Amino acid sequence: MRKLEEMSTYTLPTALAEIVDDFQALTEPDRLQLLLEFSRGLPELPERLKDHPELLEQVVECQSPLFLTIESEKDPDGARKYRLFFKAPQEAPTTRGFAGVLHEGLDGLTAEEILAVPDDMPELLGLTRAITPLRMRGMTAMLGRIKRKVAAASRLDH
Repeated sequence: MRKLEEMSTYTLPTALAEIVDDFQALTEPDRLQLLLEFSRGLPELPERLKDHPELLEQVVECQSPLFLTIESEKDPDGARKYRLFFKAPQEAPTTRGFAGVLHEGLDGLTAEEILAVPDDMPELLGLTRAITPLRMRGMTAMLGRIKRKVAAASRLDH
């Protein structure tokens, strides 16, 4: 049985593995700076979702109000891919940053790729000493919510 420390980023989808590698290559203060960059890079909701808060689900475990939803679409090869959408306030850079990491790392992937991401993936970012345990739980909850929504949607899509 493998220990967490030995968990390799090779089990992660390519984009997410590259993000984790980027975080792991930095010192803790620089990791927080990178998280802020992801916060600024989080895309706005598309118009069709902006005026329909009922289509988004709140991740109540997050300290800041964070809402998310997923949509599925078929690519030209007929494979079903999942798109992620997040709404988080500008004044919540940690929450927005982690949403940005998940968006960049998971958006447009298949259910199998998303569901294979380890539940403790947030710990791989190396932020556990820089961010409060409550915020880390929020990050883990965000990933868990995405995985639950994708699992439910993929059952409906088949």
